[in-house]
Order: sequence, then structure tokens, then C-alpha cells
Amino acid sequence: MTIASSVYPEWNVEAARDLISVIASEPGPVLRCLQAIQERFGYVPADAVSLVAEACNVSRADVHGVLTYYADLRTTMPPAIPVRLCAAEACQAVGGRELRDRWKARCEASPELAASTGVDEPVFCLGNCALGPAATVGGELVGLADVDSIEQRVRRAMGASS
Repeated sequence: MTIASSVYPEWNVEAARDLISVIASEPGPVLRCLQAIQERFGYVPADAVSLVAEACNVSRADVHGVLTYYADLRTTMPPAIPVRLCAAEACQAVGGRELRDRWKARCEASPELAASTGVDEPVFCLGNCALGPAATVGGELVGLADVDSIEQRVRRAMGASS
């Protein structure tokens, strides 16, 4: 069992319907409904698109457009220990792309790391430009990130979740 599956309840249409019924009548309901579903279940399942469309009285295409526009909305369960590498220009200038490539290679060499973290989930600025390349590991900000410091934090988190 991964951390992600133990943190979030299993997808449930009725629970999602109850969750969004209150939001659907407020201004800007589509994004807020999608955010509420993701907060509750860890991601936005495909079934949620039609639920939100019906509750908000918009088309499924409108909901899909919002879902795919916002990078923070996800359609798959998050990894147990999310690793996000900054892909903004300041971090790229100090080795962000190389860090991404090295992290991907490290994960490919270690199925345990890949299964716990996913291989690469970019983010477009962590606000830590002076200490780039920047990353987050399980939500913890890492400045002057390198593959070894990322792996060390991941393994620490893996040990804590056992």
C-alpha cells in the first residue's frame, strides 16, 4: 500500500456528488468543484467530469478544459512521495534540465524509487530562484538540489511511511 492510497479515500461517486453539490451554486463553480474533488480523493477521476458538468450546468467539454488547463489538477493518483523539479528559467540556468535527466535516470535504475515518487513532475517556479535548482520532495522545499539530496529525502520519507 502506498502513502497516497492510505491518505485518500477510494473514489466514490456519491461522496463526490455530496461534496460538489454545495459548491456548484457558488461563483466559479467548475474549478472549485474540481479542486474539492482532488483535495478529497487525491486526483480527479474521469467519472468526475460528468458529475461536475451536471452539477454546474455546463458541458463536459467545459469541465475538461478547466481540468486540463490547470497544471495543479491531476487525473491520476499522486505518487506516495511526490518529487517536483523546478522547470522555470532560473533553475534551468543553473542545471535544472540536467537534474531532471539525472533524476529520471536514477529512478529508471531503481524501480523502488520510481514506484514511490513517479519519475518527474515538473513545476514552473518554486520561488526559490536564488538556491536553484529547486525541487520539492513530499512537499518539502529543497534548494541547491542534486540527485543525491533528493534521493536521501525520498528514502527518509519511505522509511517514515513503512
